[in-house]
Amino acid sequence: MEFINSILHIDITLIQWAQNWGALIYLILFLIIFCETGLVFMPFLPGDSLLFAVGALAARPDFIKLESIIPLLILAATMGDSLNYFVGKKLGRSLFEKEQFFLKKKYLTMTEEFFEKKGVWAVSLARFFPIIRTMSPFFAGMSLLTYKKFITLSFFGSLAWVFIFCLAGYYFGQVEIIQKNFTLLVLGIIAISLIPLALNVVKMYRTKTL
Repeated sequence: MEFINSILHIDITLIQWAQNWGALIYLILFLIIFCETGLVFMPFLPGDSLLFAVGALAARPDFIKLESIIPLLILAATMGDSLNYFVGKKLGRSLFEKEQFFLKKKYLTMTEEFFEKKGVWAVSLARFFPIIRTMSPFFAGMSLLTYKKFITLSFFGSLAWVFIFCLAGYYFGQVEIIQKNFTLLVLGIIAISLIPLALNVVKMYRTKTL
């Protein structure tokens, strides 16, 4: 419950981290984004809402510098993708055989379908979809997609993802109505980002029942 509460009140959580840890907050944020995309069993870590909150915090003085945190988080996302790619290349489907934790075959199936529909551009587009953005590099590693092409697509996807959400937080996070309803905004971001995933689940269920 404490973990969920910290996500729902991510703006307050970041302020507390900044006050308690100072410059170390940069390392903490780097590790969260790196782990969310680099460790295939950690898709539950905050991504979109965290970036928005980071942008909102950067708009306040003496907390986070936007010009420093944006390139750092782009690097974290790209490096996380690379790690996940090579894990997928090395271990392949063996990690999903026991259906443990978040390593479920249905998530792998959804990612495969996403790749089939979007082609190689799925690497960049997946960055905007929770769970799929964690599974996508792993699946890319299992495919015939070369690392050179993968890392290029990963970089541009990470660039767009970090810029869009951080700048949105920076420019809109200080609006009074948003500040007063930040928890609702976080829930909204999570809900909207999960819509494509939910539609895929419904589609898979209907296909099995037909």
